[in-house]
Amino acid sequence: MTTPRRRADPSPPPARRLLHRLGSAASGLQTLAYSSKKEGGGGDMGPRNGGSSSNRRPGFVDSSSWRYFDSRVVGITRGDIPRHAWTVLHRLKRKGFAAYLVGGCVRDLLLKRAPKDFDVITTASLQQIKKMVFQRCIIIGKRFPICQVNMYGTKIEVSSFSTNANHVKGSKNIGCSEEFKRYDEGDILLWQNSMKRDFTINSLFFNPFNFKIYDYVNGVRDISKNKVSTVIPARVSFKEDPARILRGLRIAARLGFEFSSETSAAIRELSLSITDIDKARLMMELNYLLSYGAAASSLRLLRKYGLLDFLLPFQAAYMSDQMKDKSNDTDLMLMVIRAFAALMYFGSWEGAVNFLNQDIGAPAPFIPETLGPSRSKLENLMEQTSHLASLVKSSVDTLTSIDALQQSLAKYSKASQVSGLVLVSSRERERVLRIFEGLDTDLTSYEGTRGMQEIDYKLLKDGHPGEVRFVLGQVIMDTMSEELPRVSTEYDQLNMEASEDDLADGSRPSLSTLFSSKS
Repeated sequence: MTTPRRRADPSPPPARRLLHRLGSAASGLQTLAYSSKKEGGGGDMGPRNGGSSSNRRPGFVDSSSWRYFDSRVVGITRGDIPRHAWTVLHRLKRKGFAAYLVGGCVRDLLLKRAPKDFDVITTASLQQIKKMVFQRCIIIGKRFPICQVNMYGTKIEVSSFSTNANHVKGSKNIGCSEEFKRYDEGDILLWQNSMKRDFTINSLFFNPFNFKIYDYVNGVRDISKNKVSTVIPARVSFKEDPARILRGLRIAARLGFEFSSETSAAIRELSLSITDIDKARLMMELNYLLSYGAAASSLRLLRKYGLLDFLLPFQAAYMSDQMKDKSNDTDLMLMVIRAFAALMYFGSWEGAVNFLNQDIGAPAPFIPETLGPSRSKLENLMEQTSHLASLVKSSVDTLTSIDALQQSLAKYSKASQVSGLVLVSSRERERVLRIFEGLDTDLTSYEGTRGMQEIDYKLLKDGHPGEVRFVLGQVIMDTMSEELPRVSTEYDQLNMEASEDDLADGSRPSLSTLFSSKS
């Protein structure tokens, strides 16, 4: 394992320039007549002016927002797709099925971010995928079944258009057969699926074989405006699936986007509907919220919409108590957390301090003068780090026992009422506490160094406290990094082919033709 990642150079990110290009192109769209030629493969879509939310009603086909554009205009080529995803797409195509990249990976490619995974959707049914394409894949999920394909050590989720049509709530109300006759079948297939997704920016399809990105719900427009908007009316969307509220918060926290006014109002109104979410799924969504460099912003959003009191009441009470004293510095709090994580990773206080001194690009820089004048600055940081460790250990009890949670909340005058949510089973308590042994005592004598900087996966699988502590330190430091480096593709051969085939004439389409129809 390498040394924890540093924050990227603070200069304006390429994504900002890309959004400007997208916005400029979108503003210059011309209205074209829709072509009803039955060409398939995404259809012969012509650009439209953005459809209004008033047309997002069941049974109404609004083609005014249907668009496609060439991915190469915004710098997305085949070389941006990793080997494992390309292989899945190619095998499906060789068997005669259409296949697209879909969802967050397309959004992240547009934003020049490294997608955490690449999801595929295909015209093949799940049974056809398993029998004809990937015999060793497994079908998982009850509410939304998918095929999980293991390719080159990476798991890829492959969904089916037919499965989505049968399992998504309210799917019978999406359009009507008479209206469908006016449009291309490929367009209808993609449009129907996009209408069942959570947010517009997650409803984009990318066909890398023809370099086309398809947008049926103004997803690109919302990306260019840094907006998170639901596909269907927000109140309807969140009532259908309350987990969409947490996913929306996660997206806004990671991307730094804002909610549309309609979406924001619906989150406030229906926030407590997350109590209807299955506990296992709630834990999964909470883990996602606090991962991938968005922990701080996620906590702020949870607090803003009143969900932190329900999900993490002790942490909510602690944060409120800290904010009463305006002299408390947010940078100081983040510095202590980084010191705590570095202590777990490097295994000694000396190693943690050395890391802090070198980590000058971190979001909360190591500035000893912020630690207070009353004593040695380093001793103050060490004391606060040890205190944080004791709080972490006590929080294990608050996550294990309702009684312990009530006792902890009694310390804070404005604490919310106990929700009754216990996230950690009692049998896990002792095992978790062993991870933090010795971190709440004299840190100068703490010794947890390791002879190697690589993860021992056997020990990690067995739950060895030292190995878990080491990996947890790495995860926290990575999470606090505001930007993670883009992952380079392993698919060298296709990357070389892409550089030759991307633009046959060697030219680059002008931005003014971003959403132009086929000639």
